[in-house]
Amino acid sequence: MAKHETPFLDQLESGPWPSFVSDMKQQAEVRAKNEAGVEFQIPQDCVDDLLGVVELSYKHGRTHWKHGGIVGVFGYGGGVIGRYCDQPSLFPGVEHFHTMRVNQPAGKYYSTEYLRSITKLWDLRGSGMTNMHGATGDIILLGTTTPQLEEVFWELTHNLGQDLGGSGSNLRTPADCLGTSRCEYSCYDTNSLVHFLTNEFQDELHRPAFPYKFKFKLDGCPNCCVASIARSDMSFIGTWKDDIKIDQDAVNKYIEQDPAYPSNAGAHKGRDWGPFDIQKEVINLCPTGCMKMVGKELKIDNANCTRCMHCINVMPRALKIGDVRGCSILCGAKAPILDGAQMGSLLVPFMEVNPDNDYEAITDLIENIWDWWMEEGKNRERLGELIMRQGFQKLLEVTGIEAVPQHVAYPRTNPYIFWREDEVPGGFERDVVEYRKHHLR
Repeated sequence: MAKHETPFLDQLESGPWPSFVSDMKQQAEVRAKNEAGVEFQIPQDCVDDLLGVVELSYKHGRTHWKHGGIVGVFGYGGGVIGRYCDQPSLFPGVEHFHTMRVNQPAGKYYSTEYLRSITKLWDLRGSGMTNMHGATGDIILLGTTTPQLEEVFWELTHNLGQDLGGSGSNLRTPADCLGTSRCEYSCYDTNSLVHFLTNEFQDELHRPAFPYKFKFKLDGCPNCCVASIARSDMSFIGTWKDDIKIDQDAVNKYIEQDPAYPSNAGAHKGRDWGPFDIQKEVINLCPTGCMKMVGKELKIDNANCTRCMHCINVMPRALKIGDVRGCSILCGAKAPILDGAQMGSLLVPFMEVNPDNDYEAITDLIENIWDWWMEEGKNRERLGELIMRQGFQKLLEVTGIEAVPQHVAYPRTNPYIFWREDEVPGGFERDVVEYRKHHLR
């Protein structure tokens, strides 16, 4: 029998979709029955009280969680998010109900043995509730008390070979897609790079020293399954430099409705979308209009291709990514905290991803950006906000990257643009003489 009446939460279960409320109620019942005979290390009714707190928050239209101070494990400045209830007399089971972030492996590959071990640990020393995974990417262990933090940390690091993730003003846990381990579109090994970055920047991950949070997210191709372009301060998106590979025979198989060549890789099985129309479904949807059919041949003006992946997704057996592969690097994406949401801005149009030299070009770029941000960034100012405040040109200067047309987001709206003398070949004097000669007659 539940301790608390939850009419608002009950309503959330009434729709057609699965509800987190149902999961919480199920977990509350498991803890109440204690069928496995587990001797819980935190209050047995904590999940029941959690339901009560959430219900009260819906009723009052405000949260009943408060910030009660800094909490964590010895030697780490991140990885634990303190949660304290402001109604401890009503809900003693969640008087403190901390969240622990656990660093997910590259590509989120787990063995069933590991998953059983971590859920068994959390059933004993936490609420038993997990979030697989949080928005940042970590395994989220929801709800435990302060005395259990060191116990969980010891078990994770010594027996499970697992580390905490990032929280606070530090490097957050790097996240990636499956990459070359599963995906034919991936232009570099995302799993290898995210594993390297996690190990290379352990100090930045666990000991907050930044103005605010910093996120790496890695997409193996421009399909952006991780949505790194919108969700990370530094986004690595796989791309290629040479031409899209075309199998003209396969193109015509798609056009001829060969059953072995379903468009969109057969993603719409069970629905009759009518005859495949390459003009309507591929060529007319190309954002730069760089494709056309000439007779029975598909022609692509690769110089104007923006690697949007649409044509490859529709006709995957006819079109393939190029062979000269690497990644583009973008900076400055963030959620709408201060100046509104913004997407990443292109910094490096193409970079080879080379593990043979410990990704030297990538780490040098990261450290140059961090040096500038830590020197110039205000408290709680994301990298994207610093770029907005000081200008993208300043980012190019600190990274030593030469400006190229791909860096232009939109034409300038201010006609009063002044150049430094070292930016003008021949200096100002020559330009003044030339101007007077031709314009002041």
